[in-house]
Amino acid sequence: MQYDPIKRVLGDVFNKTPFLRRVFYNLLDLLLLRTWHVHKELRTWATGRRDKEQRILDAGSGFGQYTYFMTGMSRKWNVLAVDVKEEQVSDCNQFFRAIGRNNVLFKIADLVQFRQPESYDLILSVDVMEHILEDVDVFRNFQASLRPGGMLLISTPSDQGGSDVHEDSETSFIEEHVRDGYNIREIEDKLKLAGFSKVEARYSYGKPGQVSWRLSMKYPMLMLNVSKIFFILLPFYYLLTFPISLVLNWRDVNGKHPSGTGLIVKAWK
Repeated sequence: MQYDPIKRVLGDVFNKTPFLRRVFYNLLDLLLLRTWHVHKELRTWATGRRDKEQRILDAGSGFGQYTYFMTGMSRKWNVLAVDVKEEQVSDCNQFFRAIGRNNVLFKIADLVQFRQPESYDLILSVDVMEHILEDVDVFRNFQASLRPGGMLLISTPSDQGGSDVHEDSETSFIEEHVRDGYNIREIEDKLKLAGFSKVEARYSYGKPGQVSWRLSMKYPMLMLNVSKIFFILLPFYYLLTFPISLVLNWRDVNGKHPSGTGLIVKAWK
């Protein structure tokens, strides 16, 4: 299934006013379980840093929702957000200027080539690495671009069904993925190969999260791929499923999972 056509439709709707864009970000924060996990890690990293100048790279910024969250945490933080999609970069720059957040800049960049030696205290990469074949090259660029002691935070699918693949004969649910997910040891080894001194990885999307993902994301996306008329029905669908997803998301974020279809990975220079 391709997400890009649906993303373009969503962008057209929510880019009409800054208010609608904020509403969109808030909806993503509530619906996307990966956001719950990433926000938790960002709050932990921010301890003792909110009043200090920090340079952050949002590597693969997409709609800009994580940059919005981080720039709202501290005005002293400066964020460079990069993505390969010119339209999204332009839309994000316009929105952030409209709301008066001047501590961020969005730029077009290819992460396989992008490297700014010892420039960042934190690099965030959410749902990006499963789209890039040359992952070790990107990890090396990240390591080189971090300041000593800096941290890389990654959210990505695991090989335990992260792209909705559960058998060898199945293909990724999301056609843009170049891999169906990382083995937890594989990504740890690749990050160490790239020069990181310490790596920690844990599973997300355990059993509660997998059910939540199907309710809040998979089934709506499948419906929208059939016909855009389902946009009209979505509010009624979420009215029924949203309370269930909230409970499941809370359980997933606050539990420890022996396995899961997602990975949260932290690596330090």
